[in-house]
Amino acid sequence: MKPLEGKIAMVTGASRGVGRGIAMVLGECGATVYVTGRTRRGAPKDVPGTIDDTAEEVTRRGGHGIPVVCDHRDAQEVEWLFARVRDEQSRLDLLVNNAWGGYEGSLRPCNFWEAPLTLWDGMIEGGLRTHLLATYFAIPLMLPKKNGLIVSTIAWDHDKYIGSFYDVAKHSIARMIWGLAFELKPHGIATVALAPGFTRTERVLAACKVTEEKWRDIPGLKKTESPEYAGRAAAALASDQRVQRRSGKAFMTGELAREYGFTDVDGRRPAPFHVQSFEKTLAQMKKPKA
Repeated sequence: MKPLEGKIAMVTGASRGVGRGIAMVLGECGATVYVTGRTRRGAPKDVPGTIDDTAEEVTRRGGHGIPVVCDHRDAQEVEWLFARVRDEQSRLDLLVNNAWGGYEGSLRPCNFWEAPLTLWDGMIEGGLRTHLLATYFAIPLMLPKKNGLIVSTIAWDHDKYIGSFYDVAKHSIARMIWGLAFELKPHGIATVALAPGFTRTERVLAACKVTEEKWRDIPGLKKTESPEYAGRAAAALASDQRVQRRSGKAFMTGELAREYGFTDVDGRRPAPFHVQSFEKTLAQMKKPKA
């Protein structure tokens, strides 16, 4: 029996990137996965990936993928989404908050006083708000069984500053996860913040003008993670019968890989991500080729 067979999960923002990687691994573990996002097949897009593609891959891997269009900034749409899950499944076992509409525009954040205020609006409305709304409507589906897990993806480097508005938005999500752990512990629901490292998302590969098959040709991508590395972390948490001991805490994917013993898809175990090493990677990527 697969470790998550019979489990009902939702991954928000799963058209592509880390969300897609998480959804695929959950499917591989046997879960029914609601794959949500705004991009459907046939819609214009600047990078590959749709909720339909992801849902099909979830099913192909042995789970059951269900694509649902949802703008996670819209409270009415989010409420409708969870009402559908309630009507169809009567419960939710795992929520992975990954929707992020506050795209920062560049890999290196600008100074606080130079950032446009529209960037702040995008990160709070498209970032923090999306995690808050999904969590708000998911909890009532977990309460009756006194069991459940909520995972929010964040950017996190413990005591490091990750720049301007981005730092505030991402760390606010971590703080929400920390606070909810106290409220939800009596109800058997755990909350965990998960910080992927430098991940080879479709946008990163496009920026480097390389495909997933050729990423090793770019020196700056040497220590990157596949999107499925975060998926294996989420699956390990969801399979852990003692996950309550991790509730309210933030973990890097590399930390959980060491503790749970999983590897990335290529057999490597990328180390926990650190901002300083990322800055070196960016500098290396910008060096002209000899």
